[in-house]
Amino acid sequence: MSSANDPKGGVAPQSTRVSNLAHLVTRTSRRLGDRPALVWGERTWSWREFDARIDAMAAALKERFGVTKGDRILVQSQNCNQMFEAMFACFRLGAVYVPTNYRQTPGEVAYLLAASGARGLICNAGFPAHAEACLTSASAPDFVIAIGKAAFGEDYDELVAAHLGQTVPNAPVDRDDPCWFFFTSGTTGRPKAAVLTHGQMAFVAVNHLNDLMPGTGPNDASLVVAPLSHGAGVHQLTQVAAGATTVLMPSERFDVAEAWRLVERLKITNMFTVPTIVKRLVEHPAVDDFDHSSLRHVIYAGAPMYRADQKRALEKLGPVIVQYFGLGEVTGNITVLPCAEHSLDDEVARLGTCGFERTGIEIAIQDEDGNELPLGASGEICVTGPAVFAGYYDNPEANAKAFRNGWFRTGDLGHRDEAGYLYITGRASDMYISGGSNIYPREIEEKILAHPKISEAAVVGVPDEAWGEVGIAVLVAVPGEPVTEAEIGAFLAEKIARYKLPKRFVFFDEMPKSAYGKITKKLVRQALEERGLLSGEAVG
Repeated sequence: MSSANDPKGGVAPQSTRVSNLAHLVTRTSRRLGDRPALVWGERTWSWREFDARIDAMAAALKERFGVTKGDRILVQSQNCNQMFEAMFACFRLGAVYVPTNYRQTPGEVAYLLAASGARGLICNAGFPAHAEACLTSASAPDFVIAIGKAAFGEDYDELVAAHLGQTVPNAPVDRDDPCWFFFTSGTTGRPKAAVLTHGQMAFVAVNHLNDLMPGTGPNDASLVVAPLSHGAGVHQLTQVAAGATTVLMPSERFDVAEAWRLVERLKITNMFTVPTIVKRLVEHPAVDDFDHSSLRHVIYAGAPMYRADQKRALEKLGPVIVQYFGLGEVTGNITVLPCAEHSLDDEVARLGTCGFERTGIEIAIQDEDGNELPLGASGEICVTGPAVFAGYYDNPEANAKAFRNGWFRTGDLGHRDEAGYLYITGRASDMYISGGSNIYPREIEEKILAHPKISEAAVVGVPDEAWGEVGIAVLVAVPGEPVTEAEIGAFLAEKIARYKLPKRFVFFDEMPKSAYGKITKKLVRQALEERGLLSGEAVG
């Protein structure tokens, strides 16, 4: 007889069997067979064709190369139909999809191959040096498949053609079976493989549809303007779940005018991107040349959007922008600020917030000892819920640092207001201490960007003999708008405390950005170092 206090409620443990993520394609193909699943350039694949190609690649992986459940497959490619298919082919077999940031060097990709323990490599023909680095490494893959004509590996499309017509059942999987190794950006050392699972990702797909894009369905179309290897891949998984059409940009170069042309021609209803790309989209003249009234959800994440950029987006696009905060380890699934809660009116908008907790997710602001802090107090943002990853692959030290008392530690600092809205102060690693005071770069960057002549800003702390650390502000001016260091200094003097003022303002023609279009402090520091601006003498 069970106790009333039994946490299991007197129910014997059951199997944790869940639906294989590839079943999302299976069910959509059955229901919407002739509707468009994927558009790339002049080619369109129906759901039935998309499913058949996934079956064919799954059959090739299984029969030709002996891929079985749990095997890892590394994929090095820019966006293309084959990359999208390969993701589901891996899922179908119960294998693990391991996409890379395709802009990484051959040596970096060879490291990812070893770190993930991948058995196979699917590599775009445009990356022969990457294939060579993997093949000649100590962790050389058992097989290589080339997307496009290449001197290495077996041809992807020929393998698909040879196995078309074969069907492969979706492998049985449990909730915690891995499906995707999501490599972190490695801002503090080597990238780590966050293990995403079938059960976790199913929750994320439902949550994205519920919290970010309510009402999304087969009549919708989603434009992909970011690499499928990371957040955009998760977003497109959601589109598959909804039966919406995925549209790839015709080339790997991001062409703003082409993006707006596709929005008009294909009646695009949603897209996922980062703030810097939204900024480019709304500041380009083409935004006024094409009809974008079909857009309902322009989702931005990966970094905060500065208020000035937020207003420009609202003015150009209307009330369609949606913000979310979420790391790869929580599959982009921590907070949401919906369309309806974005406003041009500073009196109405909750300025600086990244939104409230996503459905099924709980946030705690904790001190250094893991104690939860009251509303309004600043500390580390920690999170729990079904979207949290299973841990880092083969990295017990990183796991010990990442989890505490059942909470995932994001490494971001912030606080919540009385209604539970979250405000991010910055990364713990971005904060610097000047004269004994904590300085949070984001606050200063927001103030700088209120200046009409500044387009982008990033503040970093550097060593200083007198103060311990001081700030350097790296700025990009609006084209055609000359501006001086003294002008920005005077502008800021009335807006922030003197101790927070950067010691120096440096102007770049272009801000260094990651492969995903984000301004990262790591790259800003590298650029300053290359220019000899990190030494005490240079900033004195």
